[in-house]
Amino acid sequence: MALLVNGTETMRVLIVEDDAGIASGLAATLKSSGYAVDVTPTLALATAALRVEPFDLVLLDLGLPDGDGLDWLRAVRQSGQVMPVLIMTARDGLPDRVAGLDEGADDYVVKPFEPEELLARMRVALRRSEGRASPLLHHGELMVDPAAHTVTRNGEPVVLRAKEFALLLALLRSSGQVLSRQRLEQALYGFDEVLDSNALEVHMHHLRRKLGDDLVKTVRGVGYFVPVPQNKGVA
Repeated sequence: MALLVNGTETMRVLIVEDDAGIASGLAATLKSSGYAVDVTPTLALATAALRVEPFDLVLLDLGLPDGDGLDWLRAVRQSGQVMPVLIMTARDGLPDRVAGLDEGADDYVVKPFEPEELLARMRVALRRSEGRASPLLHHGELMVDPAAHTVTRNGEPVVLRAKEFALLLALLRSSGQVLSRQRLEQALYGFDEVLDSNALEVHMHHLRRKLGDDLVKTVRGVGYFVPVPQNKGVA
């Protein structure tokens, strides 16, 4: 069953960029690809954002108004935070690239860059952070290909809305683990997005209707999870 969606990867991304034009354009690109996105123009605000939200990936400029991104990255890694960080900067010298990687960046992208390349590098970084070598997610009869925007299930096509696909990916990436309502909402929506009180339940209802009631289990008062298939895991 091929799953067709209007989106790709579904994760919470923090953009640390002080150029409003670049930041807004990048945020629009990521949102159209299915990411939940927040933007901070300073390192101080980025630090505050990390304290209150669990981000899956950070896109980091280096020349920020209140300091150098490399110093901030060093402090983030020393604090024990391990989410992928991709540096995006106009500093293209070899010493700059080496320093960025040695300070804990997972990748180094020189401006200007093509959005398709950045999205591909983000997918690679996220895949590595999940301990996966394959770009595909396997779960029982489901096979999700985030880059191609498809999932296969018994060879039959199913259409999901972007938020439904976002919910599916969040659950599959944490297969076997119970995710709270708050964590799922954080994976689906940025700070500036209006969230209806029953939005998550509506998306969950549609997901179960399209992919089967047995896919997602409810732990009342706690959250939701996708059971690990017997003799099979998520690759």
